[in-house]
Amino acid sequence: MGRDDIIDNLKNITCNEQYQPYVEWLGTMWSHAVVPSTPIPDIKLQIQAWQHYFAAMFGESALKRVKGFSPPEMHLPNNPDTLYEYIKALKDCGYRWLLVQEHSVERLDGSGLWHDDKYVPNRLIARNSKGETISITALIKTQGSDTKLVAQMQPFHEAKGRGKQKLGDIEAPCCVSQIADGENGGVMMNEYARDFKPVWHEIDGLGVVGFNGTEYIELLEAKGVKPEDYPTCQAVGQHKIWNQVDTNKVTPEAVAKAIEDLQATDHQFHMDGASWTDDLSWVKGYENVLEPMNQLSAMFHAKYDAEVAKDPSVTQSAEYLEALLYLLLVETSCFRYWGQGTWTDYARELFRRGEALLK
Repeated sequence: MGRDDIIDNLKNITCNEQYQPYVEWLGTMWSHAVVPSTPIPDIKLQIQAWQHYFAAMFGESALKRVKGFSPPEMHLPNNPDTLYEYIKALKDCGYRWLLVQEHSVERLDGSGLWHDDKYVPNRLIARNSKGETISITALIKTQGSDTKLVAQMQPFHEAKGRGKQKLGDIEAPCCVSQIADGENGGVMMNEYARDFKPVWHEIDGLGVVGFNGTEYIELLEAKGVKPEDYPTCQAVGQHKIWNQVDTNKVTPEAVAKAIEDLQATDHQFHMDGASWTDDLSWVKGYENVLEPMNQLSAMFHAKYDAEVAKDPSVTQSAEYLEALLYLLLVETSCFRYWGQGTWTDYARELFRRGEALLK
């Protein structure tokens, strides 16, 4: 778009050591794909594509400082296998922590998070249909934190009412984690810039400080806090599954049967995941996008997985990269968020181009 001035400013705050203690980038899925409906083999491709793009723009040393992950639409999968592979992919790609929406997780007994637990790191645990477990640190985005409230510095006002609490035997400060996912209603452009600066004049003497997510976790570690000291949580709905499956004898068949029984008997149970748009399903009604997306993914991996295993340099070929581009673009959430019509037409055209390359 010719706006090199914006890119240059971003490069300055990212690569200039003067700004590095104050600015933290979070990784995400390259094409804003929501994880629960992204084909499992493509989750890692989306994560890596963002990393490659970021490194090309800001350099490898800047990428090494990206330790936190912000999922599109704050969407957390609750299918056991998808969540397991998601966390595994994040850790394989070097991420240490994940931002999650408070209502997308539950305690291990199925109850909601305790209020105090929302203000310290949690250990998000996933168990797959083979009984394997994996975990990652999660910072909890509290409910009252949409774009407008972030623009008006709601995190600061919430933080003023928090004190310290114990993690293990150590007194730890609370952290109010908030996020805005973009420019909605002009609030970030018109209100955030106006309301951000005055907070830092007000903050003196209140016992409140600003810090980044990785900085907070590293400060806790320096005080002796270990991940085992964090409260534990899991994706919403997991307790219902594991309540029906013997966790000492977990099999794919037993998990599939539990999910099938719950879907037939519990109208509140679903495997669509959860996000900050819980009133909107990213799956129901979008079969005309999801089915081609899954088909294109299957075609891509059928053509390239064996080739890449034999010769990793295949991933640098023009044909592979073009096919990958169409695959990742088809998976963007925008083709569903905006409903049927023009956007789904775009998705079908991208599918057609990708299919032509992969036949």
